[in-house]
Amino acid sequence: MTEPLLPSASRREFLRAGAGAAALAALAPRSLAADPDTTADVIRELIRFNDERIPALLASQERGSGHRWLGGQINDFGLHSATGTKALIVAYTCALCSEGGKHRGSAEVTEALRLAVEYLNRVQYEDGTVDFYATNFRSPPDVAFIVENLGPCYSVLKASGDPKLAAIADGIGRFIVKAADGLVTGGVHTPNHRWVVCCALAIAHSLFPNPRYLARVDQWLAENIDLDPDGQYTEKSTTVYSPNVDRALVVVARLLKRPELLEPVRRNLEMTLYYVHPDGEVVTEASRRQDRYQRGSMARYYYAYRHLAIIDGNGRFAAMTRQIEGGAPAQIAREAQELLQARRFEAARTLLEASLELISFLSEPEFRRPLPPSLPLPKDYSRLFSYSSLARVRRGDRSGTVLAGNTTLFSYRHRSAALESVRFATAFFGKGQFTGDMIEAREGGYIVRQSLEGPYFQPLTKEQIADGEHTKMAPNGTLANSGRALRARSNISKLEATVNVTEKDGRFRLEFLIEGTGEVPVAIELAFRHGGKLHGVDPLPGVTDGYLLRSGKGRYESGGDVIEFGPGRVEHTYTQVRGASPKWDGMSVYLTGLTPFRATLDIG
Repeated sequence: MTEPLLPSASRREFLRAGAGAAALAALAPRSLAADPDTTADVIRELIRFNDERIPALLASQERGSGHRWLGGQINDFGLHSATGTKALIVAYTCALCSEGGKHRGSAEVTEALRLAVEYLNRVQYEDGTVDFYATNFRSPPDVAFIVENLGPCYSVLKASGDPKLAAIADGIGRFIVKAADGLVTGGVHTPNHRWVVCCALAIAHSLFPNPRYLARVDQWLAENIDLDPDGQYTEKSTTVYSPNVDRALVVVARLLKRPELLEPVRRNLEMTLYYVHPDGEVVTEASRRQDRYQRGSMARYYYAYRHLAIIDGNGRFAAMTRQIEGGAPAQIAREAQELLQARRFEAARTLLEASLELISFLSEPEFRRPLPPSLPLPKDYSRLFSYSSLARVRRGDRSGTVLAGNTTLFSYRHRSAALESVRFATAFFGKGQFTGDMIEAREGGYIVRQSLEGPYFQPLTKEQIADGEHTKMAPNGTLANSGRALRARSNISKLEATVNVTEKDGRFRLEFLIEGTGEVPVAIELAFRHGGKLHGVDPLPGVTDGYLLRSGKGRYESGGDVIEFGPGRVEHTYTQVRGASPKWDGMSVYLTGLTPFRATLDIG
């Protein structure tokens, strides 16, 4: 067992300051950000928010006597899950241990916590794993994610001085030990899982020391951290897995006294400062995981930014910490509360876990240390992140993203106004969706290129036929690829597409040049976020939320912010060309033409 978190004389002060924060990154009023030491004010808001959501969480829990899933949390599909129940345990622990909170000492919440812990132990398999019903079964990584949060709950409940809560903590301890024993041999299936498993084993070792846990951590760490020279992890998942990895490495470094593991975290946090839009959302276009093209805030980075700000005295990290406290997470918290009230529990749990750092203030005294003074965050830059095939340009409240290796060529923000994607496609052999082969920095901007060929195929030779090679067809009725490789090519059509992106004062010019085979239809799509208003465009017949910009400039307005775009051009209405990606889920404006195609598009 580890030593108590704090001497008993400090316990009351610690619990008062740390309580209830199931919501950490959510609720600090923006006005607090100017004060370098607003920790107590932040925590008071966290306690209040956590208290407010307890009734809805209680309603989401199965508490019917004799039910198969007694103690578990129901999701949107009527399934009870260990991951959802973990979120209940974190929230209940904070509510019960928050001095001054209205649920402190609540018999109902105590019983609900006991049932939740018993549920977790019942659904845990003999090998220590649990099921994640959405996709993973008998899953070592998913039990590691649970241990990551339950370890701090164990410590806080043990330190509470309440025998009932200490007994419940023993149940958490049994779950952790069984899970850790399984993680010593269990595998993973995505890169970030390695570091989350290390995090869980470090937590288990800090509570229940075992050399097997350390040996397994060392075995995973021997592979080295998968950080590229840009400062990004393999999965490039800026709203989910990059912050997960940062958090996991900070925990391992802290508990196992391995400060060298903080270096990749520093580099990732530094890089991520340049991925932030003016409204606080983060760039997701380069992600290789499920958050690609999804909206997301910086909330999940809070834990790592706060720790590194304190450890390093880093003023920029402190400024980002304060921005998270006062910005986007407040909206996430409100959305989560609305979802809870609507009994959409699984969606609400995801939002809450994405933004809130409750248990850290409870279990880590160093987390409560004052932040250093803020230094300015980067808001005027042009940077190429070549390993992500992505360039970022920001000028104050305007920012643009240029991409290769992606069907989105460009995206743009003017505060709350969002042009989420500029894409284009040609009807070139059904494979003309533009995805840049590469991105290069040029004076004043960036250039993205793509080269395509459309061949036809000759008959097999007598020798090939004699060797038993016959015409092979694919299920779609074309020549199979294996057969094509054998055949001589002829009648080859070629298409070369280049887009030159330049910028001045936060306004961008995209110059399109498509040459080669002539008379090929071209369609450019500008996909704006739902919720705004378009001006200067005409409805596209038969296409919901589809529009044409025939000439001149168009305008998109949202929240008082404006994006102008144009000039327009419409030579045909074949916008969903064969082989193009489906229409964006937004308000899509199209410009069209035929090759050879030259066009200039100004956005700003």
